[in-house]
Amino acid sequence: MTPPHVALVAITRHGAALAQRLAPRLPEAEVIVAEKFAEQLAGVPNTVKPYTGAFSGQIADLFANYDQIVFFVSLGAVVRLIAPHLKSKDEDPGVLVVDDAAQFVIPVLSGHVGGANAYAEHLATLLGATAVLTTASDVGKTIPVDILGRELGWRVEAPKINITRVSAHVVNGEPVAFVQEAGARNWWTRPTPLPANIQLFERIEDVDPDRYPAVLWVTRREVPAALRDKLAERLVVYRPPEGKARMRVILGVGCDRGTPLETLRSAVARALAAAGIGHESVCGLATIDKKSDEPCIRQLAEQEGWPLAFFTAAQLAAVPVPNPSETVRRYMGTPAVAEAAALLAAKAGIERLLVEKHKHRGADGRNATVSIARMNDE
Repeated sequence: MTPPHVALVAITRHGAALAQRLAPRLPEAEVIVAEKFAEQLAGVPNTVKPYTGAFSGQIADLFANYDQIVFFVSLGAVVRLIAPHLKSKDEDPGVLVVDDAAQFVIPVLSGHVGGANAYAEHLATLLGATAVLTTASDVGKTIPVDILGRELGWRVEAPKINITRVSAHVVNGEPVAFVQEAGARNWWTRPTPLPANIQLFERIEDVDPDRYPAVLWVTRREVPAALRDKLAERLVVYRPPEGKARMRVILGVGCDRGTPLETLRSAVARALAAAGIGHESVCGLATIDKKSDEPCIRQLAEQEGWPLAFFTAAQLAAVPVPNPSETVRRYMGTPAVAEAAALLAAKAGIERLLVEKHKHRGADGRNATVSIARMNDE
């Protein structure tokens, strides 16, 4: 799975300057800019698409062609521009606004299902800004009922009214029973502890329905009619993948010298999220031998229990990759590190590269790159 299709939208000179600053850090992004300011973007490596005429005429195409739309425009103007095009949270793209001083990144539309909240945090990290999240589950650091387990392949089975009412119980801190009988156990990904109002159970039979205003049930079992009737709008069921073998992948990594562990961790987390893969699928890390003394790589491998493989520049240079770089060749002796290392360690061809060159810039300005290859188990 590739990273989201992103549009950076600039209709003013100052907006174009902000887009110029951000675009090189977002290789997945295209820049939509007023034609008279397009020359400011001449040096960026991204695709630049100048437009002419009234900007309001561009919105329909933006909604149809992009997963995340980042506006360098005032919040009020964006609301008025997008209002005629809104359909539903299941169809609308993520819409975000960056203020003129690049101090705040505000997800305006499709924060959860559309991924705008997560992308806002990504942009905030790149800009040294603050992501202004207003979704209750994000602010309260609790369970996002509508998208829980999405990266693990879980499917939500519940009417919208159930999701709405159960979400209210979760964010209001009322007692919630979380019953997990199947599926991966690493569904809680926030750095904060699980909220105290969430009570964990191994079996639905252990839950007293009269004690809990809401029940979240991860199972492959059929829901008994009597239980469904009793819980009614208090129940949300999650269905993990049925009989699906665990995917086994290798992470190819590269980074600037002295990159902090947290930056590498963030890069890995975002790459896995882009591919919809959980940590449990990772079978090892791989990189160039020149990085064998890089503390963050060794620390990550040790902390996660992931085997670590090193390859020479000559070995890596012999691997065909989709994104070779002459700059990387000049400094490392090979046109690719992360992509080539992932493929070599996975003993796989280029068709098994699930994530190409996923770049992440940390708060201190250092960069980490992650590629993901599915292991060749045949």
